[in-house]
Amino acid sequence: MLFWTILKVALKSLLANKLRTILSMLGIIIGVGAVIAMLAIGAGAQNQVMQRISAMGTNLLVVRPGQNGFHGVVSGTQQNLKLEDCEKILNSAPEVFELAPVVGGSVQLKYMDKNSRTNLIGTSITYFPIRDFEIDKGRLFTEDETNRMARVVVLGPVTAQNLFGTENPIGKMVKLNGINFKVVGIQKSKGDQGYFNPDDQVIVPYTTAMKQILGIDFLREIDLQTYPKSDINQAQADITLQLRKAHHIQPQIPDDFNIRNQAEFLETASSVSKTFTILLGGIASISLIVGGIGIMNIMLVTVTERTREIGIRKAVGAREQDILRQFLFEAFLLSFIGGLIGVLLGLGASTVLSIVSPFKTIVQLPSILLSLSFALAIGVFFGYYPAYRAAKLDVIDALRYE
Repeated sequence: MLFWTILKVALKSLLANKLRTILSMLGIIIGVGAVIAMLAIGAGAQNQVMQRISAMGTNLLVVRPGQNGFHGVVSGTQQNLKLEDCEKILNSAPEVFELAPVVGGSVQLKYMDKNSRTNLIGTSITYFPIRDFEIDKGRLFTEDETNRMARVVVLGPVTAQNLFGTENPIGKMVKLNGINFKVVGIQKSKGDQGYFNPDDQVIVPYTTAMKQILGIDFLREIDLQTYPKSDINQAQADITLQLRKAHHIQPQIPDDFNIRNQAEFLETASSVSKTFTILLGGIASISLIVGGIGIMNIMLVTVTERTREIGIRKAVGAREQDILRQFLFEAFLLSFIGGLIGVLLGLGASTVLSIVSPFKTIVQLPSILLSLSFALAIGVFFGYYPAYRAAKLDVIDALRYE
């Protein structure tokens, strides 16, 4: 019964000065809304980053040649990865499920009166499952076509659109650096990755790329995918040991190649994204503290205005803890109502941002509970001093107050 009495008195006090109550809650409303919106933006950014990295392939190891240099001055990339290295890795690393040799460059692509400059990937058919590429139209080139250096090409969707528009490219002939190639497939879109666009490229057999287009006998990289439950770190150690033997590297000499571990890359990206999200939430939470200061200010004014009321209550038997509880509950109520309105504001802002922009926000329940709990804690913390001050008022002085 006492709770409902306290609630009734608190609501009556807040509604007596509606404008002041709304203004005192404004900081909490903006703070909670900003925290939820910022955390939603951070979670959306983290999700997009992880999706883009995962789209590059899972359980992935990428072997690349080291850099040429002297005393820290880099002069270029070594040309020391060969097809023989691929065979040695397959024969010595049982954790490796699939392997794809990769060469690359830039080519002039032409069809009829349309032409463009795009990226060339020369690889094997295992490159597609390793890098999680799928075919939208047509087919992949075959192992037989790779072995006989066939002039066949798989186009990225952007490349196909630039050259053919709405025309079906399957079976058409295009020129790569002046050499005729038959289009056998179109890959599914993976989206622009920021630093490169896998949708704007052409993929041909590595034998064709090395002998007929680029004229090289070395690889740009070797892509490997381990078995799902295998130890990717052990696979990396086995590959490192085998390549050092193949390249005749002495124990005291550093590697002449680099191995990128996709799992480590995912972990690093996740850590950076979480730090970014925490930073956004921390910045937004500053407005919550400002809102708490506003509540304390209003509560101090309220105590001053209700000094005579406090004196009358004490005169008829109210204890200090009753007065403390009453004013502390009013501060709590301000924070709670402001927090609820802030939650609605944050959800609305996140939804609107997702609708009007290509960026997708993700509102998570823990962020709502965290921001609301923090708002309540701020209200109680900043409301305690005014409540304590009200409870300590002398009954005689309070009754004399005009």
